[in-house]
Amino acid sequence: MEALLGFAIAMVVGLTGMGGGPLAAPLLMLVLGVPPLEAVGTSLLFVTITKASATAVYWWRGHVEWKIVLRLLAGGAPGVLLGTLFLQKMSKHPKLQPIVLATIGFVIVSLALLSLVKAFRRKVVEQREERPSALPWAAFPIGLEVGFSSAGAGALTSLSLMQFTRLEPAKIIGTDLMFGLAIAALGGSVHLAAGNLNPHLLLALSTGGVFGALCGAWLGTRVPAKVLRVALSAVMIFLGQQLLMKGVEALTR
Repeated sequence: MEALLGFAIAMVVGLTGMGGGPLAAPLLMLVLGVPPLEAVGTSLLFVTITKASATAVYWWRGHVEWKIVLRLLAGGAPGVLLGTLFLQKMSKHPKLQPIVLATIGFVIVSLALLSLVKAFRRKVVEQREERPSALPWAAFPIGLEVGFSSAGAGALTSLSLMQFTRLEPAKIIGTDLMFGLAIAALGGSVHLAAGNLNPHLLLALSTGGVFGALCGAWLGTRVPAKVLRVALSAVMIFLGQQLLMKGVEALTR
């Protein structure tokens, strides 16, 4: 069951390029009943493993702007650490567990809606102004939500890069992937050090995830990406709404 779940999540990542965090964490909580803290930690490390191969390809092709990555990490790394610490503090108090679930659900629904808007928005050719000094400030809340919920940073990071840099599309994707990989690895490492990990579950997910990522990459050129992104966003909205309602119901008891 876990290997099949890992295969499905990784295949979606390979097909759409979207991060597996906003899909993996709620599925682990809703389908397998994994506690939020453990689900986020396991999800971040799973995303790190499955995203590494795709990131390596863009790195090899020279589509990673390291100066931009470092600027993003200047804000994103402290955000991840703070978000992880915040999640750990809240998860230690049983009365706050419903708030954790509701917050994670809300973040995932918001990101899914943002992805839908991005999918249907018309592309407008415009002269963008270089404002690299704004990137650390934009990356801080991205890191914060990744550390707290493991929800993917892809949509928000790519929007920030489009807004504040003049990078070409391939370099936006490559730089976005490298930043997402770095903060997922950082957040996952903190959770690993704190013991917020199910190693057997991670191994099972990764076993299926390796094959899923390969299948997704192979199918990615044969299936319309926009259709898949819209379908995935709809699934994320459903899963996020389930977590949100579960948290709200627990609060009202």
